[in-house]
Amino acid sequence: MASHAPHYIWQQPDWPQLHFDFAAAGPALLRARELKGQANGMARAIGLESMDAIAQELWMQEAVATAAIEGETLDLAAVRSSVLRHLGADDRGPHLRHVDGLVEVIQDATLNFREPLDTDRLCRWQSALFPGGTAGIRRIAVGRFRDHADAMQIVSGALGKEVVHYTAPASADVPREMEAFLQWFAATTPLPGRPAAMDGIARAAIAHVWFETIHPFEDGNGRIGRAVSDMALAQDSGAPTRLYSLSRQVLVERRGYYDALAQAQRGGVDVTAFVQWFADVFGRACVAAGEVIQASLERSRFWATQAQGAAINERQRKLLQRLLLAGDGGFLGGLNVEKYLKMVDASKATATRDLSDLVQHGLLHTTGQGKALRYYVSVPGWAHGRDEPDHPPFANRRR
Repeated sequence: MASHAPHYIWQQPDWPQLHFDFAAAGPALLRARELKGQANGMARAIGLESMDAIAQELWMQEAVATAAIEGETLDLAAVRSSVLRHLGADDRGPHLRHVDGLVEVIQDATLNFREPLDTDRLCRWQSALFPGGTAGIRRIAVGRFRDHADAMQIVSGALGKEVVHYTAPASADVPREMEAFLQWFAATTPLPGRPAAMDGIARAAIAHVWFETIHPFEDGNGRIGRAVSDMALAQDSGAPTRLYSLSRQVLVERRGYYDALAQAQRGGVDVTAFVQWFADVFGRACVAAGEVIQASLERSRFWATQAQGAAINERQRKLLQRLLLAGDGGFLGGLNVEKYLKMVDASKATATRDLSDLVQHGLLHTTGQGKALRYYVSVPGWAHGRDEPDHPPFANRRR
């Protein structure tokens, strides 16, 4: 009888003894820790009060990105409202139950990182993602591990031309598989006075690939698996502060994420390559967090120095806030009167006066003429997508 080699990692004879080569992954892990330290240093330098606003922004990025990885677009106003409410702020924005559920999962994973991770907690997370018991119009099992007899597969392609990318362990094996995973997660959790069982970033990587390989739920496995990684990273830091958005970086590198995960799930129990990939992505997430912190500092300096004392109306203030939040080059093609009119309820004459007044204050500057006239927010060093950064004549602005 012909023998068949294992096709997936969970079919390997030494599954689930996942491990990695520290000598090979060490440089990537060390670099990730250096970048994390730089982001932490920037956070300490700006103070707790400023970090609160940045934490809100990073938390919103995390919620939007972890849903977008699964192809779901969240209502940004509902995400902002939910984050603010969960942070204790008085916000009366829109309430959407599935958005609130996702934000609660992210909050629980990172703020309550010292609490044990068990089956009940994971099932409550999954239930929070699908408060109506449906994914779209499809009814799914919520609040429990999958129990259907059909194979759990990751597929793509049109009906009749599906491509199977991965097949998970049978539903009947999920309780046993998850028991082994949760025992490992508890045994490797860093505790005061107990030496760490392994590098914390590597542990987060292994936790993610292990969880995604089991794929214990009928739906929501990606979002919950990333929450598990976030929890492991918070345990490694020993603090709940969210200084980075791992899911946002994964979304940027989504193709690489799927490729790295697929390669790990089709390989042996040595997951060194996935640990290296995860460390690199985590490092880039820390760099992106530094950029968010720097952008927040630039916005604060703008309001504290350039805009201080300027007599501007509420329309102009909201415009400046939007341009500053968009960042350097984030407002595609620059601003013109027509774009501004789509943002405000005003006549063309009023809109033109608003923009001209901001230019006179030195808060905006222009390029081009006639129909090519464009307005840009005047932040020193911002190039707005052009080769050279702008250096507007701030000394000449009118107070």
